[in-house]
Amino acid sequence: MRTDGLDYPLDESLVATHPAEPREAARLMVVSRASGEVLHATVGDLPRFLSAGDAMVVNATRVIPARIKARRATGARVDGLLVEPRSELGAGGWFALLRNAKKAAIGERLVLETPLPTGEASLEIAGREAEGYLVRLGAAVDAIGWTPLPPYIRKAREQAGERDDAAVEARDRRDYQTSFAVASPRLGGSVAAPTAGLHLTGSLRAELATRGVREIPVELEVGMGTFKPVEVERIEDHPMHRERCLVPAASRAALAEALAARAAGRGRIVAVGTTSVRTLESMPEADAELPGDLAWDTRLLITPGFRFRRVDAILTNFHLPRSTLLALVAAFLDGDPARAVERLRGLYAIARRERYRHYSFGDAMLILP
Repeated sequence: MRTDGLDYPLDESLVATHPAEPREAARLMVVSRASGEVLHATVGDLPRFLSAGDAMVVNATRVIPARIKARRATGARVDGLLVEPRSELGAGGWFALLRNAKKAAIGERLVLETPLPTGEASLEIAGREAEGYLVRLGAAVDAIGWTPLPPYIRKAREQAGERDDAAVEARDRRDYQTSFAVASPRLGGSVAAPTAGLHLTGSLRAELATRGVREIPVELEVGMGTFKPVEVERIEDHPMHRERCLVPAASRAALAEALAARAAGRGRIVAVGTTSVRTLESMPEADAELPGDLAWDTRLLITPGFRFRRVDAILTNFHLPRSTLLALVAAFLDGDPARAVERLRGLYAIARRERYRHYSFGDAMLILP
């Protein structure tokens, strides 16, 4: 399909710079795939739309403070993003994207500006690779890094005259993390949040549990490529990024039970966020009798015409134009590519008219069978 089918006019005033307070007060557009009916509610109303026996699959990945601020000995400021750890560089080794670092030499040390009083911390340029750099950190990421908020949020805040300091960072570390995030022993963490999960507070999750909705945590390590705009003419030609997935042993068992119940007509699989969808739909057909966790890498690109095997409903945010996230939502709305794009554009037109907030801290859409 043509990528320009995923374009839409963006109203910059709808870009959310902070989450709703409380989180479940975010608005919720509820869409029926079968009838096309659209209802307007809040995330706090989610128990009205889910039923006993449903399984809610969440991405429990933990967002790491992967954004860095630094300065060279010349005083020039450098900022960037730690993308993935590199064990071959030893402790503190990372592949990073750095801005304003073209003149930095291999072996040069940059002084880091940290959100916590850690004393002087540094970053060493260890090499260059592709579009980025190999670096070594002189302190733990949690001590020296800043919350990796998407650039469009930082830009909107700057235009509104908002500060970017240690006090704001403390709030962002809370706000840009799901209530169910875990520090994975197998995966390093994500450089972006699984944003649909940000809406789910502990109290809302407890209410869903009392109503018989089972929560199943999985992990997909969200990388920078998740939000990369599609720049090719045909979306199928987009070079999809690699992300690591993990389904712990307990979640494998719970998911097997949920899928068996689904096959028997008892309950649905509800994916919270596009990352949970990609985890479920790329999960290998492993032998259920094999013990332990299930881990794999995925480059799955979901576009209209994709046949969903394990997902019945999706809770998702309102996404960037021309993105793979938008293509996935379109694919879920309708199996026919032409109708899928038409339905997607219609729903986003409603969202603009009704003033739904967009992107990571914005409102949500629940797509039901």
